[in-house]
Amino acid sequence: MSGIEGKVIAITGASSGIGEAAARELARRGARVVLGARRTDRLEQLVAGIEAEGGTARQRALDVTRLDDVQAFVEFATAEFGRLDVIVNNAGVMPLSPLAALKIDEWNQMIDVNIRGVLHGIAAALPVMQVQGGGQIINIASTAGHRVWPSASVYCATKHAVLAISEGLRQEHDNLRVTVVSPGVTTSELAETISDPGIKTWIEDFRQVAIPAEAIARAIAYAVEQPDDVDVSEIIVRPAASPN
Repeated sequence: MSGIEGKVIAITGASSGIGEAAARELARRGARVVLGARRTDRLEQLVAGIEAEGGTARQRALDVTRLDDVQAFVEFATAEFGRLDVIVNNAGVMPLSPLAALKIDEWNQMIDVNIRGVLHGIAAALPVMQVQGGGQIINIASTAGHRVWPSASVYCATKHAVLAISEGLRQEHDNLRVTVVSPGVTTSELAETISDPGIKTWIEDFRQVAIPAEAIARAIAYAVEQPDDVDVSEIIVRPAASPN
């Protein structure tokens, strides 16, 4: 199935930022979107807004750190619409801090959400897509997957991991499209997870040139709308004013 119209697209971390923008953009182009996040009140508002504009959307509470929850999310999507064409593994956190601060709970949170969450999305969607004979897995990484900054070591490591996992998955399947979208600094709530006051001030300055989440949503839509035999392996989208 080429294009976007009619496709069933599941999106994790859909309650804000890139996930919310992608939901609106894809639904506007005719996709049937299934939205997951922990903040169900926001999901309900988002679904209502999409449907008010003539789109089709469903929502379900989702914790990507739990494999059974992600599997139930995918099962919900297939029960609602009969198939799953695309999953966008978007959920992520970014509590930056110097390694010497030993914020080990925050390291584990990033590993659980940014790496395990992606793996759980793959584990839940891949069997469905294999039965269907195809599908597309889109993993949201970051320009942090291509370089490393001080105080961002663990976050960068998680995004490097997303690149490696995605490339391995792509090579293992000739009937599965695998896309990585790597945003540069983008409007989102990621910085709100930073507990270190000094790093929070630094990142707020860094984010002065942030591009809107809608820019990343359009990149996701571009990858989805390509013909079935075209795999857009990675898209890097960054602010024109950003050197990084």
